[in-house]
Amino acid sequence: MALRIGDVLVKQGIITDEMLQQALDIQSKEPPTSRRRVGEVLYQDLGVDRHEVIHSLTSLYAIKEIEVSVKDLPEEQIKFIQGFLENLSDDTRTAMIRAKMIPLNFDSKNGEGLLTLIAADPTDPSLQGIVEQLNYRNYEIAYTKQESVEELINKILSGINEFLEILDEIDYEDDHEIKEEDVDEAALDAEINQSALTALVEGVLIEAVRQDVSDIHIIPASTTTTDFVFRQDGKLALWHTQKGVKPEAITAVFKDKTRNVDRFERDIAQDGFIQRKVDDYLIRYRVSIIPIVGKEFDRKFESVVIRILDDRKVISDLKLLGLQTKAMEDFEKSIAKPSGIIIVTGPTGSGKSTTLIAALYAVITPEVCVLTVEEPVEYLIKGARQLKISDKMDFDLAMRAILRHDPDIVLVGEIRDKKTAEIAIKLANTGHLTFSTLHTNDAPSAVSRLYKMGVEPFLIAYSVNIIMAQRLVRRLCKVCRVPTEPKDDDFALNIGFTKEELEKITIYKPVGCSECRNGYKGRAAIMEALYFTPRIREIIIESGVEINEKAISDQAVKDGMLTLRASGRARIEEGLTSVEEIAAITVED
Repeated sequence: MALRIGDVLVKQGIITDEMLQQALDIQSKEPPTSRRRVGEVLYQDLGVDRHEVIHSLTSLYAIKEIEVSVKDLPEEQIKFIQGFLENLSDDTRTAMIRAKMIPLNFDSKNGEGLLTLIAADPTDPSLQGIVEQLNYRNYEIAYTKQESVEELINKILSGINEFLEILDEIDYEDDHEIKEEDVDEAALDAEINQSALTALVEGVLIEAVRQDVSDIHIIPASTTTTDFVFRQDGKLALWHTQKGVKPEAITAVFKDKTRNVDRFERDIAQDGFIQRKVDDYLIRYRVSIIPIVGKEFDRKFESVVIRILDDRKVISDLKLLGLQTKAMEDFEKSIAKPSGIIIVTGPTGSGKSTTLIAALYAVITPEVCVLTVEEPVEYLIKGARQLKISDKMDFDLAMRAILRHDPDIVLVGEIRDKKTAEIAIKLANTGHLTFSTLHTNDAPSAVSRLYKMGVEPFLIAYSVNIIMAQRLVRRLCKVCRVPTEPKDDDFALNIGFTKEELEKITIYKPVGCSECRNGYKGRAAIMEALYFTPRIREIIIESGVEINEKAISDQAVKDGMLTLRASGRARIEEGLTSVEEIAAITVED
């Protein structure tokens, strides 16, 4: 059957004979117990369009195809799906979600009734065993595009959080003044043993993942009030205020669930981590706890910030970063070199790690040794050996250790001082490709930063391949964005557009609807790629007591580099973001 399916795909022009043979070769090398089907190999390994493959197979097996628009589904249908899943056992519900299969409707008019399920791959043989657990005699499994199934699953699951359903069970107490002696360990134990309080903490961790939150802030607001704030698309917004519970009790529950922190220590900063399976996927949470001052000076309040590390968000394909044409060309040239430093610069939360990981995946092969030194390690990189920083091996010791570990490619989390810079340059000058980050406002100022660390200009000029400055901008919601009015043109002129350009393009502004957050949904990068051409190297070498950042920038722009603001203007022309967003995060060219 595998060969027959392959022949059908070849006959329909979806794949070539060579691609089929390549897929069969890959399949034959896999263990029989975990061997994938040919179709899976084609779209997972060989880049064939998944929908074309599955659509062809469903046609072959005469399987119905149903288009689903999640935003257009009636509320009663959403409630049916939620209720159906809630009534399943945890194991069955998890199996359905993992297989990307979900009930769509039940037609009771047809005899005993017909249950319709949709699946991202209805030809998956494992679906039969899952459906048998549902105890429905009459059913059909239809095909729906994977994107639609996943969107529906996310929407449904966001309404099912069993932990948050019992929040109302927490007894509220008056917000009266509480003395330090009232907040003893016995009192805290009594509070945190409430199942509802534990459920609150678990519910926050789950809900944040489902709402695509990057950070959770837990902030004491008074003696009996705690604010839970979510960071979504780079902006903080209040998600929930919990009254009637001492903030120390909520913090204690988070500490109990966090490894490497001491629940009874309230006077120092602490860092730890949590691991949880959310919707059958392992999520890591990095926890930071610091002591803060409240209105009641005798109370030991603490602020908790939790970074959500979801490996599903890792971009392993460089093309998916969305680099603009010239930046992409220069970046690809830089990482294709056998040695040199690639530096990505920008503030915290600007996507530097995402860019570097995508670049690493572009160069990782079984033939090279890849080492990373990060503090802390956020995402696991397949094919790389990631050094573990500890009390016995700090960052500096790890940097020296990698020189003796026969690397070909090295990722240094951050060039933080002269010592780190010197080791990175030594790696670059001894035939190693090196990736790292810096905290500077733009690409030319990164050259100055290295110089002020004590690195000689000629070493900077001949060890660096490219410096990429980047920022993340919020994407306009495609559902509700509207064109700007002519009266808004002055604002566009202030960020560098000309009147002639404004006559040729359409600029959009945010509105806000049920599908987005204040008119925005998701984020995209703007980038300033300073590629080290021979002339740029000459300018750096010719520097005297100070690096001439303007000369570097002017020459790079002549070579085709877009400044951050110019990159932002290009995103506005694409209709991807707004003038206000670019004006807020970039400075004049």
